[in-house]
Amino acid sequence: MSEGARRPLRADAQRNREKILAAAVRAFTTEGLDAHLERIAKEAGVGSATLYRHFPTREALIEAVYRNEVAQLCDAAPALLAEKAPMDALHAWTRLFLDYVTAKYGMIDALRSIAATGANPYGHSRELIQAAIASLMDACVDAGTIRRDIRPSDVAAALEGIAYTSAGTDHREQAERLLDLTLDGLTVGA
Repeated sequence: MSEGARRPLRADAQRNREKILAAAVRAFTTEGLDAHLERIAKEAGVGSATLYRHFPTREALIEAVYRNEVAQLCDAAPALLAEKAPMDALHAWTRLFLDYVTAKYGMIDALRSIAATGANPYGHSRELIQAAIASLMDACVDAGTIRRDIRPSDVAAALEGIAYTSAGTDHREQAERLLDLTLDGLTVGA
């Protein structure tokens, strides 16, 4: 059965899936491919059988973690815009982007190994992320806070460059300074 054709999960099964994904992102971020699935299950508060029922292989779990991280990042854009001024929402979202890349960085070898099998764990993630950036930028342009001549793909490239050169907790302060510099460059009159 395809991912899109699956029946909705019961509420308890959905909670278990979410707990497994949260535990897995922490484990893969810190331990990479060496993360033990049994430890992930234990941290999630579920049995190994529950983990394997949701994710029959390590690769399936890694891919689900990655897709879930992309979805959470992209879903944050409208939520931030609903509660903050557009520029503040863009600022907050860029910090979430750093968190996303830090998690992805810990899983990069695993994602590459999945891609080497012919699967595409990245799917439409680039398009989804650029759409989130576009929505944030459009709100900022409408508010008159950022320049109109910058494209979402330009901002995405800048964010990716900052994140990849400053990925990890050791370089977080530098990455945030670079994000501030980039966002300052977007503002009207910069």
